[in-house]
Amino acid sequence: MERLQKVIANLGYTSRRKAEDLITAGRVKVNGEVVTELGTKVDGDALIAIDDVLINKNVNYEYYLLNKPRGVISSAHDEEGRRTVVDLIKTEARIYPIGRLDYNTTGLIILTNDGDFANHLMHPSFEIPKTYVAKVEGIIIPEHLTKLKQGIVIENRKVEIKRIKVKRKDYEKNTSLVEVTIVEGRNHIIKKLFGELKLPVIKLSRIGYGFLTLDNLKSGEYRSLSIKEVKKFYSL
Repeated sequence: MERLQKVIANLGYTSRRKAEDLITAGRVKVNGEVVTELGTKVDGDALIAIDDVLINKNVNYEYYLLNKPRGVISSAHDEEGRRTVVDLIKTEARIYPIGRLDYNTTGLIILTNDGDFANHLMHPSFEIPKTYVAKVEGIIIPEHLTKLKQGIVIENRKVEIKRIKVKRKDYEKNTSLVEVTIVEGRNHIIKKLFGELKLPVIKLSRIGYGFLTLDNLKSGEYRSLSIKEVKKFYSL
């Protein structure tokens, strides 16, 4: 374990003093998390990125697709000791999730130790489609669909719906099941979207990410991504 600023300097990126400035400015990430505290120690397997560019690449990259269960944190670690998505995958690599799913949201999430790949998938300019199935309280009517297709403004920015399909309406229980595809990843965006329509989300699951689907993966199961699949993301 060595101090982060020393590791950055030893990699030849910049001086130790300049490295300290980068850290305090919030421009340094370790394993996908911003580190601003000077003196933070890291080990030799840590993935260090400055301005979202990985600076130590001498690692074997791993890529996983996980069907996240409910009650699991989308993080590499949790200060409260709750189970994380990383805990579900058997590997010695320092992987971390790409993006987040809420604590009680289930479904498809990708984990890796490849910072460049993670940055590529999360960059908004690539507009990678994400498909969700939401169970909402209330019956969806044509007026709701019209508003969704026109685009609803959330926090001063319109949410563009790429595709929407009502899968089921349960008049007895007053619920609807709807599939929706968007290209952004703002926190709680699906819940906020249906909240604007007074249709509270009861359950939410992500079933698609780009060309990937859950296939037959059960809750808590995972598989490795193939190199062909990784390259396909770069070609999008």
